[in-house]
Amino acid sequence: MENEQPSLIKRFLPLIIFAALASLLAIGLTLNPREVPSPLIGKPAPEFELPLLLQQGSFSNKDLIGQVTLVNVWASWCISCRQEHDTLKYLARNGARVIGLNYKDEPDDAKKWLARLGNPYQVVAADYNGSVGIDWGVYATPETFLIDKDGIIRHKVIGPLTDREKLDGLMAAMASLNN
Repeated sequence: MENEQPSLIKRFLPLIIFAALASLLAIGLTLNPREVPSPLIGKPAPEFELPLLLQQGSFSNKDLIGQVTLVNVWASWCISCRQEHDTLKYLARNGARVIGLNYKDEPDDAKKWLARLGNPYQVVAADYNGSVGIDWGVYATPETFLIDKDGIIRHKVIGPLTDREKLDGLMAAMASLNN
């Protein structure tokens, strides 16, 4: 009788393993591969201080405190950044505080790009080597972060704000912070 239990387990072990793997696969198929959760949501914006692109001075995480702010990570070499640029101009015209984080870009290229397309940013900080972007968890441009009045990251959008669902989500998050 004792020998029957181990053979029963051995007999059903492949089925148990298959069921576990199938369950994991089924869960994975329900996830959106474009949504990458940020571990920074609900935490203070990482500490940084960067030079300004268009004028003398610097910009730091301390400058994010006091107003709801969008921090948009962009570059002149980024095709998707150009696609979302009109949306950023719209947001700025309608009262959003939009701060640019120019990422791994040549200063002259970034300045020409803004002169040609228009500048929606109140301030543009220059992350020449990308080290601040790494601290923020940036892995591609564009990315946009919503920062509350206390300097806490509340929402992140990966990719251009031309996607209606992404923009609607950002607008809803902004509205909840401004009430």
